[in-house]
This record gives sequence, structure tokens and C-alpha cells, in this order.
Amino acid sequence: MKLTRYNNNPILKPTRNSWENKEVFNPGVVFYKGKIHMLYRATSKDDKNYISKLGYAISEDGFRFKRNKKPVLKPKETYENWGMEDPRITKIDGICYITYVVLKHPANSGYATPQTAVMSTRDFKKFKRLGKITSPGADDKDVVLFPEKIKNRYLFLHRPNLWTGEKYETSFPSIWISHTHKFKKLWHPELLMKPKFAWEELKIGSGPPPIKTKKGWLLIYHGVSNRLNYRVTAALLDLKNPTKVIARLDEPILKPEKDYEIRGEQGIVFPTGAILKNGKLIVYYGAADKYVCAAYCNLEELLSGFKKR
Repeated sequence: MKLTRYNNNPILKPTRNSWENKEVFNPGVVFYKGKIHMLYRATSKDDKNYISKLGYAISEDGFRFKRNKKPVLKPKETYENWGMEDPRITKIDGICYITYVVLKHPANSGYATPQTAVMSTRDFKKFKRLGKITSPGADDKDVVLFPEKIKNRYLFLHRPNLWTGEKYETSFPSIWISHTHKFKKLWHPELLMKPKFAWEELKIGSGPPPIKTKKGWLLIYHGVSNRLNYRVTAALLDLKNPTKVIARLDEPILKPEKDYEIRGEQGIVFPTGAILKNGKLIVYYGAADKYVCAAYCNLEELLSGFKKR
């Protein structure tokens, strides 16, 4: 089972607008009030500090997007000073929650420490920042929120890059599952999935927020090889107990093959958004850290490819 690329990829490219004339990539999407809304990461050629802003686009068919000429979000809080990156969007009870990577440049250091923050919106015009949710020392990215509460708690998947070694029972960065009540902190983290196959041996991380299906929570995720090439694949989590992995695909469903997905020697297909439309799963991904692309498949065909582990 493979994803089929949209014929007119990339669906978003850099423009002449100064804030997005270098790269546009890693989009979050959500079907909300009859339209498909997208937030995407954008960078400027003129910015020597490589500080990302977030752009906004909207679509009716999921492939042709109309985008704003100005960024809809740019760094405002101190913890955002060095960038807002890789948004993922989840709708719960009529509210859209956005998880995004924030960077605060520490004193006397050349490295911007990554954390993940949360904000909410009802109209993609006004946004309420809810603050950072991950620990400052974990380098925690790829944070996605389940689209419904489970046992009256908000459930998150995340990838703390520095949680490796004997203490964490994994040798490589893995996907963890945690919960929160008021978006202040992730509680009771549990190791969910480790890298398993050769093409994901360096690290794995969640892509779009999990999608509820009759067979389980469908998790589209990325895996990275030792050559730093990215792949896209999928797993199924138990509907009632998402800490239980039901099955994993043993092959990628998307890998870098097109010129627009390859940068130098590194191939990047980085899934960050997905929607279901008339039985079709559309996955949105960043290609080569430069473009926004889309690929799709029949949902039932994808689910039929899982075998219980």
C-alpha cells in the first residue's frame, strides 16, 4: 500500500512575499466549518537568524489553497522569540487546538532550545496562546493531540529527543504518550513505540493527529534512517486504550522520490496534517524542507494492510 502523490505537487511554494520567499513547509490542517484550514511554517531569505512564522491558507477541495499575503502568526511571547515551527491542528468540541514548536535562544549559546506550545482558535483570526506544555530539557517535538478526550483527559503523543538510554528503555528517540487536564504540562509519560525497521532506525515521530477509525486510532508517522532520509508509514492504536499498539506497517507508504522531495543527498517527506474526505485519506507533508505537498489513498485499503503484531 502506497500513498499517491497529488499530480500538481507542490501545492504551496515560496512566494515573493518577503516573509515566505525561502521556504514554506510542514503544514497543519483541519476540516472546520465546511472548509479545510491550513497553517504552515514559512521562512525568509532575508532573515539570517532563520526565525519561522506561520502562514494561513484555506481550501474547499483539499488541494487548491488560497493563502494570506501576510503571516497569521509570528513570534510574540518570549518563548517564541526564535521561531514558531511545525504546527499540528486538532478540533475538539468546536475549538481548534494548535501544537507548535517554539524556540527560545539561551544566553551564551548558539543553540535554540526546542519546546512545544499550544494555542487555540475558533476562527483562525484570533488565537489564544496557552503556553508551553513540554519539559525544557527534553527537546520535545512532534507533539499531537488526540481529537477527543479519553477518560476525561487530553491525550498527547510526543517525541522527546533526549529521552534515550537505559533509564528510558529505548536507544533512539521514540514516540511517547502522555495526558494533561489544563494544557499546563504533560503528565505520566509512557513509552509507546520505538524505532523497529531499518528505514526508521535513527528516530521516529508522530505526523498528523491520530484519526479515529473502526479498527483503531490511525497514526501516520515518520521514520528517519541513519542516512537522514525520511519515510512515512502508519500504526494502529487501540480505541479505548491508545497506550496499546495494535499493529504497525512494516514498509513505508511514502518515501522521497521526486525532485521536490530531495535536498542535496537528503530526502525529506515530513507528514504533519491529514483529513478524511469521502473515504479518501489526504496526507499533507513538508517536502525537502521547502514545499507543501499532498498525497492520498483509500482509507479502507490502508487499514486492510495492517497485520496484528
